[in-house]
Amino acid sequence: MTQTQARTQTRARTVFLLAHTGRPAAVRSAELVVKGLLDSGIGVRVLEAEACDLPLPGEVELVAEATPQCLDGCELLIVLGGDGTLLRGAEFARASGVPMLGVNLGRVGFLAEAERDDLDKVVDRVVSRAYEVEERMTVDVVVHRNGDIVHTDWALNEAAVQKVSAERMLEVVLEIDGRPVTGFGCDGIVCATPTGSTAYAFSAGGPVVWPEVEALLMVPISAHALFAKPLVTSPDSVLAVEVLPHVPPGVLWCDGRRTVELPPGARVEVRRGAVPVRLARLHHASFTDRLVAKFALPVSGWRGAPH
Repeated sequence: MTQTQARTQTRARTVFLLAHTGRPAAVRSAELVVKGLLDSGIGVRVLEAEACDLPLPGEVELVAEATPQCLDGCELLIVLGGDGTLLRGAEFARASGVPMLGVNLGRVGFLAEAERDDLDKVVDRVVSRAYEVEERMTVDVVVHRNGDIVHTDWALNEAAVQKVSAERMLEVVLEIDGRPVTGFGCDGIVCATPTGSTAYAFSAGGPVVWPEVEALLMVPISAHALFAKPLVTSPDSVLAVEVLPHVPPGVLWCDGRRTVELPPGARVEVRRGAVPVRLARLHHASFTDRLVAKFALPVSGWRGAPH
């Protein structure tokens, strides 16, 4: 056993750190977070592939492979970066069951709990265990072709069925709970969770759904139809998108990170996920306040309820 490994094993608590090493702000933030945790007696573990891009002291534990097991023994996953990095962190969090605490270094960052100016507060809250954990609903995705399952996946934000060819629309039929609803040509369909309602579904014109509401969303993208409204269903519903035969193929994107081609005649089924993503929360601020702050919504003139 090396001296570094011995020091790491003597620490009673360990935090895993995931950072967007291509962002200078993330590198600097990682340096501050690591120093604060180590000074407080909390061990830090990072991926070996990222360590060369981060100014890390020798006490930091390195793991070679990015597997769910690399978070074994960790009480928290701290993610530093934008939305893409946070969704990458969500993959680790879901697979391991370890809560994720996101620090936003990007533009919006609805999944993040803190901003870059809050790093000292983040470290203090982690050290004192002054955080709560909430579960966010996911979706499980199954792709069928000719009655066979050809692909399975999952998403925290959304599963999006999209066209591939810029000059041709995607022809689809939408189904809810085994019954057809409507069909049309479009650029795509977004099947989202409440967490994803402020992501791709929001850009496509879908409703904002508070995270504590359990529901599934189906939002058309640029549909060529008179009836192509966003739909909100029960969390126990099964949503399906069928790509019509004899049309150009489509593509399935899950959280904008994982993709698979959808041949003509493919059927995509989306249902409530069996495994949630656990998020660590530092604040008790309402989602309304978060929404106003993230989108800089105009609320001047508000007087509140009469007393």
